[in-house]
Amino acid sequence: MELQGLLPYAATFDALYGLEILEVDDEHVSARVPVRDAVKQQMGLVHGGVYASIAESMASLATARAVIPDGYYAVGLSNQTSFLRPITQGTVHAEAVRRHRGRTTWMWDVEITDDAGRLCAVSRMTIAVRPQAD
Repeated sequence: MELQGLLPYAATFDALYGLEILEVDDEHVSARVPVRDAVKQQMGLVHGGVYASIAESMASLATARAVIPDGYYAVGLSNQTSFLRPITQGTVHAEAVRRHRGRTTWMWDVEITDDAGRLCAVSRMTIAVRPQAD
């Protein structure tokens, strides 16, 4: 999915770690990332930075889709991710729900689960909404 003025997906960090957006609108996002060695830390667990990246990308993308047509852009302002249990194989699944849609900030809650549906991480994302430069 490409928005005018943004890099094509293939050129982004999201493509590097394998983020696949399944569903997106201005209230909900679902995504997944296949687990492979390149997204693990040395102990064999999916790296915590992958969870934080998934959350930020999902929330930023959904917010951007809603605000860019009105002359604004969206960028991560705060990312608070807590890790509850490791994922070592299969697929990382993520669901984001918008909790607040303000004039200058949007807030999202993201739940990350494993293939068995067990909660593995939670993130609270705050996205800044700012006017685009001329």
